[in-house]
Amino acid sequence: MKIEVNGEGKTVTGTTVAEVLAELGWGSARVATALNGEFLPKAAREGTKLAAGDRLEVLAAMQGG
Repeated sequence: MKIEVNGEGKTVTGTTVAEVLAELGWGSARVATALNGEFLPKAAREGTKLAAGDRLEVLAAMQGG
């Protein structure tokens, strides 16, 4: 299925947010997620199904000074 991840078109095989995060290498990373512009809590990732055309944003905290 084709979705948008961080503004870039991706073809993924996972059907839930958690599966797609794992597929893209973020499975164990501490990240924040938003689906179609709405914050998605970590606890909801397993049960949240994706549809073609969905927009997933994945944000990781960065250190700096």
